Amino acid sequence: MDSMTDDRVENAISEDQTSPDRGEALRIAEALLFASAEPFTVEELAGRLPEGTDVGAILDELSAQYAGRGVNLVRVSGRWAFRTASDLSFVLARDVVEQKKLSRAAMETLAIVAYHQPVTRAEIEEIRGVATSKGTLDLLLETGWVRLRGRRRAPGRPVTYGTTPEFLDHFGLDAIDDLPGLEELKGSGFMEGRVPSDLSVPIPSDDNTLREDEDPLEQDDLFEPMELGDGDE
Repeated sequence: MDSMTDDRVENAISEDQTSPDRGEALRIAEALLFASAEPFTVEELAGRLPEGTDVGAILDELSAQYAGRGVNLVRVSGRWAFRTASDLSFVLARDVVEQKKLSRAAMETLAIVAYHQPVTRAEIEEIRGVATSKGTLDLLLETGWVRLRGRRRAPGRPVTYGTTPEFLDHFGLDAIDDLPGLEELKGSGFMEGRVPSDLSVPIPSDDNTLREDEDPLEQDDLFEPMELGDGDE
């Protein structure tokens, strides 16, 4: 055997010894995703899998394996998690604690926050055409689907609102730009009643970076009442 052949054999043996076991990496990733109460980012999985693992390929393979099963591996809010197959959700409905149904005003407000964020309460009222109570916004904050972003650089420095990763997770969205268009939105029940005929749906963005017209929240903003006002109509 010549020296060139010897080198190829040695390189092959070396690569075989250093390459991660794909089957083992699949098993570890599957176990981590099943056991975790929170979705994983690709970076978090990479830190737990054997060094050199192609995490993207592992996730693609697991997704394919579970595509036709009772649980699917899906990406929500940029993270990976197992979720009940969408066509079987009705089976588990009886075991789920029923949550208080959001009012029409809350649903409309949530939709406006999602599509127009960062948005102030006054801007929400302008779009809806009716007053929005503090209680409605408080309820959405309590669900964890809406968050306080900052304060608008305008008279009165009103608070700006935006959506959260929990909002994406709950509605099965990977990113905010996966939100449906206006017609789909109306059909889903998000927008009912007095929706302005000329309402347009902008391209939403939930970027955490504050915009030029926003100032950061101060510590006291998290504990003091934001705004007072009349009830929803």
